[in-house]
Amino acid sequence: MASTENSSLDQRAFRDAVGSFATGVMVMTCTDGGEGLIGVTMNSFSSVSLDPPLVSFCIAESLTEFETLLETDNFALNLLREDQQDLSNQFAKTGPDKWKGVSYRKGPNSAPIIEPNHGVLMCTKHAQYECGDHYIVVARVDTLVNGGNEPPLIFYRGKYRQLS
Repeated sequence: MASTENSSLDQRAFRDAVGSFATGVMVMTCTDGGEGLIGVTMNSFSSVSLDPPLVSFCIAESLTEFETLLETDNFALNLLREDQQDLSNQFAKTGPDKWKGVSYRKGPNSAPIIEPNHGVLMCTKHAQYECGDHYIVVARVDTLVNGGNEPPLIFYRGKYRQLS
């Protein structure tokens, strides 16, 4: 396959262009294989297939938790509610205090389910692909957890937004 790399493309212009597409915000959660909890804010989420039910998201190689996230097979995708901007910011940072003050319970696959939430997809890794400075993860959705009818948290043009 021919390379489509374009080193002359302005990164800020590219970021602005893709940022003009509104996305939901989620926190991927899992364990570190023991008792430790991992959680990372993401907005690179997409449905892939209905049969089987598959979704995808991207993991940046620059994340402190990168190796653990890439190695885990079972995780939860916690879709955030409109009133959870602070929680999104908390899990977007690095450091040991990510889980401070966060209510959660253990899901059917042992991954933490953040409460409250807009909804949760309990997943098993289906495939992963190295792609630039990220990995694309494709996951099979095993269980859906309905979080209620609160509006979702939206990210658009570098800011949190509301549906109204």
